[in-house]
Amino acid sequence: MSTSALAPHVSFILVEPAHPGNIGSAARAIKTMGFRDLRVVSPWESDYRDHPEAIAYATSSVDVLAASRSYPSLIEALEGVNFAWAMSGYDREFGPAIEPVRVVAQKAEQFIKEGQGNIAFVFGCERTGLSNEQMALCQGCAAIPADPECTSLNLSQAVQIMAYELHMAIMDQTKTHDGLYDWQERFAGEKLAGPQAVEGFLNHFEKAMIHCGVLDPKEPKLFMPRVRRLFSRTLLTQPEVDLLRGVCSQIISPKNERAGRKCKK
Repeated sequence: MSTSALAPHVSFILVEPAHPGNIGSAARAIKTMGFRDLRVVSPWESDYRDHPEAIAYATSSVDVLAASRSYPSLIEALEGVNFAWAMSGYDREFGPAIEPVRVVAQKAEQFIKEGQGNIAFVFGCERTGLSNEQMALCQGCAAIPADPECTSLNLSQAVQIMAYELHMAIMDQTKTHDGLYDWQERFAGEKLAGPQAVEGFLNHFEKAMIHCGVLDPKEPKLFMPRVRRLFSRTLLTQPEVDLLRGVCSQIISPKNERAGRKCKK
Protein backbone atom coordinates (compact mmCIF):
# COMPACT_ATOMS: atom_id res chain seq x y z
CA MET A 1 0.00 0.00 0.00
CA SER A 2 1.51 3.34 -1.07
CA THR A 3 1.57 6.73 0.66
CA SER A 4 -1.22 7.99 -1.60
CA ALA A 5 -3.38 4.99 -0.66
CA LEU A 6 -2.84 5.59 3.06
CA ALA A 7 -3.10 9.40 2.93
CA PRO A 8 -6.92 9.58 3.33
CA HIS A 9 -6.51 7.87 6.71
CA VAL A 10 -4.09 10.50 8.08
CA SER A 11 -4.95 13.95 9.47
CA PHE A 12 -2.74 16.73 10.79
CA ILE A 13 -4.43 18.96 13.35
CA LEU A 14 -3.16 22.40 14.39
CA VAL A 15 -4.64 23.65 17.66
CA GLU A 16 -4.98 27.42 18.07
CA PRO A 17 -2.16 28.39 15.68
CA ALA A 18 -1.21 32.05 16.08
CA HIS A 19 0.54 32.70 12.78
CA PRO A 20 -1.16 32.19 9.39
CA GLY A 21 2.28 31.60 7.86
CA ASN A 22 2.69 28.49 9.98
CA ILE A 23 -0.61 27.14 8.70
CA GLY A 24 0.49 27.72 5.11
CA SER A 25 3.85 26.11 5.80
CA ALA A 26 2.13 23.13 7.43
CA ALA A 27 -0.02 22.68 4.31
CA ARG A 28 3.14 22.60 2.22
CA ALA A 29 4.85 20.25 4.68
CA ILE A 30 2.18 17.57 4.54
CA LYS A 31 1.56 17.81 0.80
CA THR A 32 5.24 17.24 -0.03
CA MET A 33 5.03 13.99 1.91
CA GLY A 34 1.86 12.82 0.15
CA PHE A 35 -0.80 13.84 2.71
CA ARG A 36 -3.70 16.24 2.27
CA ASP A 37 -5.95 16.41 5.35
CA LEU A 38 -5.16 19.54 7.36
CA ARG A 39 -7.46 20.55 10.21
CA VAL A 40 -7.25 23.80 12.19
CA VAL A 41 -8.75 24.39 15.64
CA SER A 42 -9.63 27.96 16.71
CA PRO A 43 -6.95 29.78 14.71
CA TRP A 44 -6.09 33.29 15.87
CA GLU A 45 -6.79 34.48 12.33
CA SER A 46 -10.18 33.13 11.31
CA ASP A 47 -9.62 34.03 7.65
CA TYR A 48 -6.24 32.29 7.51
CA ARG A 49 -7.03 30.60 4.17
CA ASP A 50 -6.97 33.99 2.43
CA HIS A 51 -4.20 35.52 4.50
CA PRO A 52 -1.30 36.68 2.26
CA GLU A 53 1.30 35.17 4.58
CA ALA A 54 -0.40 31.76 4.65
CA ILE A 55 -0.73 31.74 0.86
CA ALA A 56 2.89 32.80 0.40
CA TYR A 57 4.22 30.09 2.70
CA ALA A 58 1.98 27.40 1.19
CA THR A 59 3.38 28.05 -2.33
CA SER A 60 2.46 24.97 -4.41
CA SER A 61 0.19 23.67 -1.64
CA VAL A 62 -2.45 26.40 -1.65
CA ASP A 63 -5.01 23.72 -2.55
CA VAL A 64 -4.36 21.94 0.76
CA LEU A 65 -4.58 25.25 2.60
CA ALA A 66 -7.87 26.14 0.91
CA ALA A 67 -9.33 22.68 1.57
CA SER A 68 -8.34 22.67 5.25
CA ARG A 69 -11.22 22.44 7.69
CA SER A 70 -11.56 24.60 10.81
CA TYR A 71 -13.22 23.59 14.08
CA PRO A 72 -14.12 25.39 17.30
CA SER A 73 -12.63 22.64 19.50
CA LEU A 74 -10.18 19.76 19.34
CA ILE A 75 -12.79 17.14 20.19
CA GLU A 76 -14.76 18.21 17.11
CA ALA A 77 -11.61 18.20 14.95
CA LEU A 78 -11.03 14.57 15.98
CA GLU A 79 -14.18 13.55 14.11
CA GLY A 80 -13.64 10.22 12.35
CA VAL A 81 -10.25 9.67 14.04
CA ASN A 82 -9.65 6.32 15.73
CA PHE A 83 -6.22 7.03 17.22
CA ALA A 84 -4.62 10.42 17.87
CA TRP A 85 -1.02 11.21 18.75
CA ALA A 86 -0.33 14.43 20.60
CA MET A 87 2.94 16.12 19.67
CA SER A 88 4.86 17.27 22.73
CA GLY A 89 8.45 18.29 23.34
CA TYR A 90 8.63 17.44 27.03
CA ASP A 91 7.34 14.95 29.59
CA ARG A 92 4.25 15.59 31.62
CA GLU A 93 2.93 14.21 34.86
CA PHE A 94 -0.31 13.21 33.19
CA GLY A 95 -1.20 12.01 29.72
CA PRO A 96 0.06 9.16 27.51
CA ALA A 97 3.68 8.04 27.58
CA ILE A 98 5.96 9.86 25.14
CA GLU A 99 7.56 7.94 22.26
CA PRO A 100 10.04 9.12 19.57
CA VAL A 101 8.45 10.17 16.29
CA ARG A 102 10.21 7.40 14.35
CA VAL A 103 8.67 4.73 16.57
CA VAL A 104 5.29 6.45 16.36
CA ALA A 105 5.51 6.59 12.55
CA GLN A 106 6.09 2.84 12.38
CA LYS A 107 3.15 2.17 14.69
CA ALA A 108 0.95 4.54 12.71
CA GLU A 109 1.81 2.82 9.44
CA GLN A 110 0.90 -0.56 10.92
CA PHE A 111 -2.31 0.80 12.44
CA ILE A 112 -3.59 2.01 9.09
CA LYS A 113 -2.30 -0.92 7.07
CA GLU A 114 -4.08 -3.37 9.35
CA GLY A 115 -7.34 -1.50 8.79
CA GLN A 116 -7.78 -0.32 12.35
CA GLY A 117 -9.02 3.09 11.26
CA ASN A 118 -7.91 6.69 10.83
CA ILE A 119 -5.12 8.45 12.71
CA ALA A 120 -4.26 12.06 13.53
CA PHE A 121 -1.24 14.01 14.73
CA VAL A 122 -2.16 16.93 16.98
CA PHE A 123 0.08 20.00 17.32
CA GLY A 124 -0.37 22.73 19.92
CA CYS A 125 -0.16 26.50 19.82
CA GLU A 126 3.26 28.00 19.02
CA ARG A 127 3.58 29.66 22.42
CA THR A 128 2.13 27.16 24.87
CA GLY A 129 1.79 23.84 23.06
CA LEU A 130 -1.07 21.54 24.00
CA SER A 131 -2.89 21.91 27.29
CA ASN A 132 -3.28 18.94 29.64
CA GLU A 133 -6.94 18.76 28.68
CA GLN A 134 -6.08 18.62 24.98
CA MET A 135 -3.39 16.01 25.62
CA ALA A 136 -5.95 13.90 27.45
CA LEU A 137 -8.02 13.63 24.26
CA CYS A 138 -5.17 11.75 22.55
CA GLN A 139 -4.26 8.11 23.08
CA GLY A 140 -0.55 8.51 22.27
CA CYS A 141 2.17 11.12 22.48
CA ALA A 142 5.08 11.68 20.08
CA ALA A 143 8.19 13.77 20.60
CA ILE A 144 10.97 14.81 18.24
CA PRO A 145 14.35 14.00 19.82
CA ALA A 146 16.25 17.27 20.05
CA ASP A 147 19.21 18.82 21.79
CA PRO A 148 18.31 19.30 25.49
CA GLU A 149 19.63 22.85 25.28
CA CYS A 150 17.20 23.74 22.49
CA THR A 151 14.14 21.48 22.35
CA SER A 152 11.68 23.91 20.78
CA LEU A 153 10.83 23.65 17.08
CA ASN A 154 8.77 25.93 14.88
CA LEU A 155 5.24 24.55 14.44
CA SER A 156 5.49 23.90 10.72
CA GLN A 157 8.95 22.34 11.15
CA ALA A 158 7.49 19.86 13.63
CA VAL A 159 4.69 19.06 11.17
CA GLN A 160 7.26 18.50 8.42
CA ILE A 161 9.30 16.08 10.53
CA MET A 162 6.28 14.02 11.56
CA ALA A 163 4.95 13.89 7.99
CA TYR A 164 8.40 12.89 6.72
CA GLU A 165 8.82 10.12 9.29
CA LEU A 166 5.41 8.65 8.44
CA HIS A 167 6.13 8.92 4.72
CA MET A 168 9.44 7.10 5.18
CA ALA A 169 7.85 4.41 7.37
CA ILE A 170 5.32 3.73 4.61
CA MET A 171 8.02 3.64 1.94
CA ASP A 172 10.15 1.25 4.01
CA GLN A 173 7.26 -1.17 4.31
CA THR A 174 5.91 -0.95 0.77
CA LYS A 175 9.34 -0.88 -0.94
CA THR A 176 7.89 1.56 -3.44
CA HIS A 177 8.39 5.21 -4.26
CA ASP A 178 4.89 5.46 -5.74
CA GLY A 179 6.21 7.37 -8.75
CA LEU A 180 7.47 10.26 -6.61
CA TYR A 181 11.11 9.48 -7.30
CA ASP A 182 11.14 8.19 -10.87
CA TRP A 183 13.76 10.79 -11.81
CA GLN A 184 16.31 8.84 -9.77
CA GLU A 185 15.98 5.97 -12.24
CA ARG A 186 16.58 8.03 -15.37
CA PHE A 187 20.05 6.54 -16.02
CA ALA A 188 19.27 3.06 -14.70
CA GLY A 189 19.12 1.47 -18.18
CA GLU A 190 22.60 2.56 -19.24
CA LYS A 191 25.09 -0.26 -19.80
CA LEU A 192 28.16 -0.29 -17.56
CA ALA A 193 31.45 0.27 -19.34
CA GLY A 194 33.65 -2.85 -19.49
CA PRO A 195 37.28 -3.06 -18.27
CA GLN A 196 38.68 -2.37 -21.75
CA ALA A 197 36.53 0.71 -22.22
CA VAL A 198 37.49 2.09 -18.80
CA GLU A 199 41.18 1.37 -19.43
CA GLY A 200 40.97 3.10 -22.81
CA PHE A 201 39.45 6.15 -21.15
CA LEU A 202 42.12 6.25 -18.41
CA ASN A 203 44.91 6.13 -20.99
CA HIS A 204 43.18 8.89 -22.92
CA PHE A 205 42.73 10.91 -19.71
CA GLU A 206 46.43 10.57 -18.86
CA LYS A 207 47.41 11.90 -22.30
CA ALA A 208 45.00 14.81 -21.91
CA MET A 209 46.44 15.72 -18.50
CA ILE A 210 49.98 15.64 -19.89
CA HIS A 211 48.92 17.76 -22.83
CA CYS A 212 47.37 20.50 -20.70
CA GLY A 213 50.23 20.49 -18.19
CA VAL A 214 48.41 19.06 -15.19
CA LEU A 215 50.54 15.89 -15.20
CA ASP A 216 54.33 15.88 -15.56
CA PRO A 217 55.27 12.51 -17.14
CA LYS A 218 58.78 12.82 -15.67
CA GLU A 219 57.37 13.13 -12.14
CA PRO A 220 53.95 11.46 -12.24
CA LYS A 221 53.98 10.70 -8.50
CA LEU A 222 50.61 9.18 -7.50
CA PHE A 223 48.48 11.18 -9.92
CA MET A 224 47.15 8.32 -12.08
CA PRO A 225 46.81 5.77 -9.25
CA ARG A 226 44.62 8.30 -7.43
CA VAL A 227 42.62 8.98 -10.60
CA ARG A 228 42.13 5.24 -11.09
CA ARG A 229 40.93 4.88 -7.52
CA LEU A 230 38.53 7.79 -7.98
CA PHE A 231 36.91 6.38 -11.13
CA SER A 232 36.86 2.83 -9.77
CA ARG A 233 34.27 4.00 -7.23
CA THR A 234 31.94 5.48 -9.83
CA LEU A 235 30.92 2.40 -11.87
CA LEU A 236 31.17 4.31 -15.15
CA THR A 237 28.58 3.59 -17.82
CA GLN A 238 29.49 3.44 -21.51
CA PRO A 239 27.78 6.79 -22.31
CA GLU A 240 29.76 8.38 -19.48
CA VAL A 241 33.03 6.97 -20.82
CA ASP A 242 32.15 8.29 -24.29
CA LEU A 243 31.40 11.72 -22.80
CA LEU A 244 34.67 11.84 -20.85
CA ARG A 245 36.72 10.72 -23.83
CA GLY A 246 35.12 13.52 -25.82
CA VAL A 247 36.38 15.97 -23.18
CA CYS A 248 39.86 14.43 -23.37
CA SER A 249 39.87 14.78 -27.16
CA GLN A 250 38.91 18.44 -26.87
CA ILE A 251 41.75 19.07 -24.41
CA ILE A 252 44.35 17.39 -26.62
CA SER A 253 43.07 18.88 -29.85
CA PRO A 254 40.32 21.51 -29.71
CA LYS A 255 37.62 21.26 -32.33
CA ASN A 256 38.50 24.54 -34.01
CA GLU A 257 42.11 23.38 -34.48
CA ARG A 258 40.98 20.06 -35.92
CA ALA A 259 38.69 21.92 -38.33
CA GLY A 260 41.60 24.12 -39.40
CA ARG A 261 43.81 21.14 -40.18
CA LYS A 262 41.05 19.59 -42.29
CA CYS A 263 40.71 22.80 -44.31
CA LYS A 264 44.47 22.92 -45.02
CA LYS A 265 44.36 19.40 -46.38
